[in-house]
Amino acid sequence: MTAPGPRPGAAERLARMVQLPTVSAELAERGLADFERFRMLLGELYPLVTEHLELEQVTELGLLYRWRGSGGGDPLVLMAHFDVVPAAERDGWRVPPFEGRIADGAVWGRGTLDDKGPLLVILEAVENLLAEGFVPPRDVYLSFGGDEESHGAAARAISDLLHERGIVPWLVLDEGGAVVDAPLPFVRVPAAMIGVGEKGVLTVRLSARSDGGHASAPPPLTAASRVGRALARLRPTVFPARAPRSTRQMLAAFAPHVRGPARLLLRVLAGAPWLTARLFAALGGEPAALVRTTVAPTMLQAGSAHNVLPAEASAVVNLRIAGGETIHSTVRRLRRAVRDRLVTIEVIEGSDPSPESPVDDARFAAIAAAVEVAYPDAVPAPYLMMAATDSRWFHRFAPAVYRFAPLAMTAAQRAGIHGVDEHVTIDSLERGERFHRALLRTLPAGAPASDGLPPGATARR
Repeated sequence: MTAPGPRPGAAERLARMVQLPTVSAELAERGLADFERFRMLLGELYPLVTEHLELEQVTELGLLYRWRGSGGGDPLVLMAHFDVVPAAERDGWRVPPFEGRIADGAVWGRGTLDDKGPLLVILEAVENLLAEGFVPPRDVYLSFGGDEESHGAAARAISDLLHERGIVPWLVLDEGGAVVDAPLPFVRVPAAMIGVGEKGVLTVRLSARSDGGHASAPPPLTAASRVGRALARLRPTVFPARAPRSTRQMLAAFAPHVRGPARLLLRVLAGAPWLTARLFAALGGEPAALVRTTVAPTMLQAGSAHNVLPAEASAVVNLRIAGGETIHSTVRRLRRAVRDRLVTIEVIEGSDPSPESPVDDARFAAIAAAVEVAYPDAVPAPYLMMAATDSRWFHRFAPAVYRFAPLAMTAAQRAGIHGVDEHVTIDSLERGERFHRALLRTLPAGAPASDGLPPGATARR
């Protein structure tokens, strides 16, 4: 008897997910209705997942599924989030962002790449394997958060819950890297970029006060100009450039797949971190962000009228902290750079950089093997994730945390994440499902593990 193949209609299922505007930043205005509808939609679209996996709702926005394995060992945790950032048609979308239109071989709309598309391919693979009667050799948890774009409290609560139960994942896999066609300016090979660590995130507010009054007689420094001067002093060179281990490993992974002088350059850079740091910093953009803490002013506030001096001004600055720094050391560098005691620096929120997960063991090898099944031409390469993900809450107790969404993304598609015209190709969805199916099929068995539930507790379906 031949096992059934994957179900058709993944694009249509993703389109229905997109049509629910689960915008976590707008919860106060919109409420939880669309998030509740999304949970119900998953039950409708994935009946075998609903029947065979145990579901716990953790906080109002966290969904934790448990797929019991046939043996023991520490579990696999597959992560994704179903909330999205705001989107407005007036921003210039070719297709309304929450229409979920299928056109030109792709699904269009907010969340198709970040992160409903990656969530969908996980569920597609699990549903298809359940239809084949497959049982994983160890437990598999699906951890889906509904507020990743708003600091990830749901994922944090899920990680706390597993930690309290003494569950140490064998492997955690969240969104992050993708399959790209040109990972670096001098590397033109398809690559599956697997995040082995991520930079820390820090949001601070710079603020200053001064006497208000009429704009016709300003003092030498107003509150607004003082904050502006502080921002001007936050140049990239405030933070040193360092090449992390993951960047050197990435260069070494690419070297065998390029020719001529580029191969020699990659090998030299992989062995000379000080040179790599200088070169990447000089290149700017994404290469520079790999080796240095980045500083991005994102919000400015001052004044109430065009001819009134503001009594207070402020700027919100978002930083992505490179390895070797902490929140404390970063704030200390900011204070030294601003050089103005009348500018206050307030930490709004932050988390330190993660440790880097190994690339020379069975966990990374399992991801690389699944990449080969879905994207046989892509080179699996470790790298440092520059944005923050929900997986950061697992670092304190999970030894192997990786960030890779098995979708192919062009540079234009990556620009659509948090931008306009976000879309994912249908072929990419099919390959993403193939990746997760391969990963689950080749999971090694482990030693017997505990039930994963505290005495007397039962999972809610």
